[in-house]
Amino acid sequence: MRGEGKTQYLAPMKNNYTNWINRFLGVVERLGNMLPHPATLFAGFALFVVLLSGFLSLFDLTVTHPGTGESITVVNLMSVDGLHRILTKMITNFTGFAPLGTVLVALLGIGIAEGSGLIGTVLRLIVLKSPPRLLTMVIVFAGVMSNTASEVGYVLLVPLAAIIFLAAKRHPLVGLAAAFAGVSGGYSANLLLGTIDPLLAGLSQEAAQIIDPSYLVNPACNYYFMFVSTFLITFLGAWVTERVVEPRLGTYEGSEKAEEVKPLNAAERKGLRYAGIATLLFTAFLLAGLIPDHGYLRNPETNGVLHSPFLSGIVALLFISAAMVGIAYGIGAKTIRNDSDVMKGMAKSMETLGSYIVLVFFAAQFVAYFNWTNIGLITAVKGADALKASGLGPIPLMIAFVAISATINMVMGSASAKWAIMAPVFIPMFMLLGYTPEFTQAAYRVGDSVSNIISPMMSYFALIVAFIQRYDPKAGIGTVVSTMLPYTVVFFVGWIIVLVIWILLGLPLGPGAGLFLQ
Repeated sequence: MRGEGKTQYLAPMKNNYTNWINRFLGVVERLGNMLPHPATLFAGFALFVVLLSGFLSLFDLTVTHPGTGESITVVNLMSVDGLHRILTKMITNFTGFAPLGTVLVALLGIGIAEGSGLIGTVLRLIVLKSPPRLLTMVIVFAGVMSNTASEVGYVLLVPLAAIIFLAAKRHPLVGLAAAFAGVSGGYSANLLLGTIDPLLAGLSQEAAQIIDPSYLVNPACNYYFMFVSTFLITFLGAWVTERVVEPRLGTYEGSEKAEEVKPLNAAERKGLRYAGIATLLFTAFLLAGLIPDHGYLRNPETNGVLHSPFLSGIVALLFISAAMVGIAYGIGAKTIRNDSDVMKGMAKSMETLGSYIVLVFFAAQFVAYFNWTNIGLITAVKGADALKASGLGPIPLMIAFVAISATINMVMGSASAKWAIMAPVFIPMFMLLGYTPEFTQAAYRVGDSVSNIISPMMSYFALIVAFIQRYDPKAGIGTVVSTMLPYTVVFFVGWIIVLVIWILLGLPLGPGAGLFLQ
């Protein structure tokens, strides 16, 4: 039997507003389910670009390249030369695709840290040691930070937060909502770089080189913005949780009993000490290479940090640091006993990438064909001309772009898949208007994050529904969306305000990454 408090929780779900949301999401879900596998989608896009190039080559479509002044026309891939190019470049399109190597290398290091148990232990420690009055804020913050290790936040922190809140005699769905808001809604905020950063930067670089073949986008290009966003999302997420979500859900009187969240054992504490020592040693290595004027991680020609081995090798440093700290933890906690255990952690992280590698193969062909045909460049020039004529300044333009990104996220969940489609169009377009690829990428990431928590197409959405049904068997998509919608609205408004302030002050988004092109 369910208690009176539980009935009060379910009652608001039956009003007309929620019924409208359920109907709307039902349509979105059906439309999304009609889409083929993302890899099939990219294969279709690649074929479409080839056919479109043949069709457009029949017309006199010409634009002037904004950088060189040359006339640009459509290149027909439905020709003998086009066929030869497709056949001879297929392998190098794939192996040379910028996001592929960066993600594989970064994830190898993260795999060691995750396989050793370090990441799970750190998340548990953060939550266990937090003062009760700061519990909500700590849960949201831990969710944001968990993005460094990709899916760990979804599968570990979200259910753990519900258990912790229940043990604290608070509604478990309040803890679940706070963790989910941090993990998914704060996907573009962090104090550390994660696997998504080099992935998106690689796609942005590919798109930027449509306009400027020498343009480089480093994985830390949005770091300053992400750093500030971490505290923004932590504060806003805690505020929404305690002022909106918790009063609405009330007191939990369901049948689930509180479980004990076990403290760290002696082996785990020893592992953390070893990991701490390894972190200090690695930090000392970085500081010794960056602080001196002629440090070994600075640019050997200019002695600067910009365009230095430190920034260009950030993915390698991410791999080394994660591997070093993960191995140190494993030795201390005795979860790593020999080199085979290290390799198993790396191999396990690769097991999850089979579908990603298939996706990348077709995405790489699509991006290459799009560049070869000049369709992206022509679209960018024409689109830039139209936007110039509209008279929109950077603030309304970027707000509109954030809204577009958030809307597309409702029907296509993968951040990288969306950006692989959007970047070749929007980055060149905004470059021609004077905005950097890093600025466009930051705006995209805001839009992608704020609607993650209400998008049925988000890959872990079904898992969140399953977690909620443990405490409310009758819950469904409407339960998740009505609970998380306040976070989406507040995150959107808060992030837009920060973005506007960033534009007005002309602040850099990351190392060497400004808002406007020189």
